[in-house]
Amino acid sequence: MKIKFLMAALLGLISVTAFAQKGELTTAQTEYNDYLVSSGQKLAVLVAKAKTSLGNAKTSIDKASTNSKTAAMPLTFALKAAIYSAIAKDDSIQTSAAVEANTAMDALKQAKTLDTKNENAKLIDEASKQIAQYEVNRGVAEFQNKKYDDAYKSFDIGRQLIPTDTTMILNTAIAAANAKNYKAAEDNYNSLLKLNYNDKKRVYNDLPGIYLVNKDTAGAIKSIDEALVKYPDNPNLRRLEIEIALQSGKLSDLTSKLQSAIAGDPKNKVLYYYAGLTNTEIGDAANDNAKKLKDTDPAKKATYQTALDNYAKAGDYFKKALEIDPDYYEANRGYGYALLRPAIDDYNKANQTKDDKEYAVLRKKANVQFDLAKPYIQKAVDINPKSADALTLLRNYYKGKYDPAHAVENAKKADDLKKQIDALPAGGGQ
Repeated sequence: MKIKFLMAALLGLISVTAFAQKGELTTAQTEYNDYLVSSGQKLAVLVAKAKTSLGNAKTSIDKASTNSKTAAMPLTFALKAAIYSAIAKDDSIQTSAAVEANTAMDALKQAKTLDTKNENAKLIDEASKQIAQYEVNRGVAEFQNKKYDDAYKSFDIGRQLIPTDTTMILNTAIAAANAKNYKAAEDNYNSLLKLNYNDKKRVYNDLPGIYLVNKDTAGAIKSIDEALVKYPDNPNLRRLEIEIALQSGKLSDLTSKLQSAIAGDPKNKVLYYYAGLTNTEIGDAANDNAKKLKDTDPAKKATYQTALDNYAKAGDYFKKALEIDPDYYEANRGYGYALLRPAIDDYNKANQTKDDKEYAVLRKKANVQFDLAKPYIQKAVDINPKSADALTLLRNYYKGKYDPAHAVENAKKADDLKKQIDALPAGGGQ
């Protein structure tokens, strides 16, 4: 009988000892749970309670981490990661927060390795999110202080912890681009396109520029082509496509592409507008090249004729766009410019010649062209009276139009338009 009592006492002692060894883990878990309930609240009493609970949780997990019976348990590492990541996230002192975050990260790595049965998945997930939030907070501060490389590294740690968080990926991409780590920026922007991200249009707007600064023109063109399949009316991408084609000498390829697009969608006013804009750019490029040639160079006349031919083609496309939508601002402005540019050329030539007959011919020719442009320019101004581009075109009309009977009146109109343009905010509308 005594032996039985003795054995019962020994078993009881063993149970109590084991309970005491795990008691700190239990306390740490309970206090951490209490912290989760109280954290994020605005009431001062709850804020204080959350801070106290987290402090108690830290005390207990530190003891459990040094106890030989519990130090190597997966639960210990998972709890330690969760508790220390919460402390780091809430710590406003950068130096101590960094130490706490490193401790949390080390514990998290151990927890992931040891938790083969996935028994602590919730704690591991909480720790991952809290470390990621700490890294976001740090990354934002670094970005605001223009420490873009550090910001990229911070955001990237968070991204690795929560690889499907699209906001984290976007932050990483933007920071990488500002840090001139263009390959990382490309990779992260492309990751967003593979996920269920709700603002892919923004990604497509940003991505071509990243390719271009990284001197990857082919990548930029490919990304624009992909984007225009999904967003065929995106004005930013259409304009960038024209700029790339102009810089790379492939405007003719772009013209063919737009013609094919028009054939497939003949009622799309935007396609006609950008076809017109493309031909305008070709015309401007030829015009600029002609001005660089000497008058005695036989290529000068042919080059300028190329400019005129493309202005005429541009006008045809703009006119098609206006047949679909007469109030299409961009097409009115574009058509006005395509008609006005040859008028300005003739105006300048008239002022440079010393031959009275040639002067009269050029003046008359310019006047006809100025009058053709006027209705479209005026319509553009009526639609968008705050457009610096449209107002400038109208001012050029009044400056160039030869009309002795209304010379004073036209000069005043040109001056008034100049005042309107100057009063516009910087970067006034197109």
